[in-house]
Amino acid sequence: MRAFKAALWLVASIPLIASVINGSASATDKSLILERTIPLENVAGRIDHMAVDIVGKRLFVAEFGNDSVDVVDLQTGKILHRISGLKEPQGIAYLTDQDLLVVANGGDGSVRFFRAVDLSPLGVIVLGDDADNVRVDPHTGYLLVGYDGGLAIVDPLTRSKTGDIRLVGHPESFQLDPNTDRVFANVPDARQIVVAGLKSRKQMAVWTTPGLSANFPMALDRTGGQLAIAFRSPARLTLWDLATGTMTQSLNTCGDADDVFFDGKRDRIYVSCGDGAIDVVQRGRDGLRMAGRVTTFGGARTSLFVPELDRLFIAARAGWLGSGAAILVFRPEP
Repeated sequence: MRAFKAALWLVASIPLIASVINGSASATDKSLILERTIPLENVAGRIDHMAVDIVGKRLFVAEFGNDSVDVVDLQTGKILHRISGLKEPQGIAYLTDQDLLVVANGGDGSVRFFRAVDLSPLGVIVLGDDADNVRVDPHTGYLLVGYDGGLAIVDPLTRSKTGDIRLVGHPESFQLDPNTDRVFANVPDARQIVVAGLKSRKQMAVWTTPGLSANFPMALDRTGGQLAIAFRSPARLTLWDLATGTMTQSLNTCGDADDVFFDGKRDRIYVSCGDGAIDVVQRGRDGLRMAGRVTTFGGARTSLFVPELDRLFIAARAGWLGSGAAILVFRPEP
């Protein structure tokens, strides 16, 4: 069975392998152009989330299956440094004002701090099982880290935990709304979207997801008052009104979604999926419509859209035909 699945994956991946070699990608309307491929040498297994240093033009890549984090020079496309000996790194954040790198590890529940200039270790705290996504509260500078207890609140200066927002299950993607002092969290085990107060550190509301499950990725549109949430069962992209907690739009999308991003410049949404695709969804007066689909590798489900650079980064794990792990860099068009 494994050999059969591997053969199917190989057949499905041939178009992308050819496109990587030729320096282009296949999208129905050329909405994303594969600009370059950055190899991640000696990286095996699943790749998780990424963070970026805009000023220093560095990309930080959490390599879950490799127990490492790579620091990529976006100007040269070379690996500057590698942090090894981690325990299934998942969430990652870069704090510009402190030049601080924060890595959450699922394997041992730790949050590790590094001086980004030389990757020297600055400290570690242990939260519990499955430390995951990391976000920065723009008002307080505190970190929010998802883990099995909920959302831990961490002071990056003292590198200590200051409190919790308790949840009924493990939070997957969550987003902070600086305009309303709220945090929205996907809790797929409970089939819920939880709304909590950042100041009160208390749960304020629960939005249920009837007929939909496995809500993993989430993005916040700060200008339009909407949340984009992608579900895996069935595979669906949905929009939610922040004021009312109601689902306003939905569209079938690629499978095994793990990241979703708004592109405000083009009024688009990008959904990256483990079944080997990026969906480009256009927003308009008539609702959501599919604008393009880019073929990627199976398992290449994590991504990072950086508006300041106007680039979408896709993490592709090592595969067949000698293809190693890589970061695929897409330029949106027009």
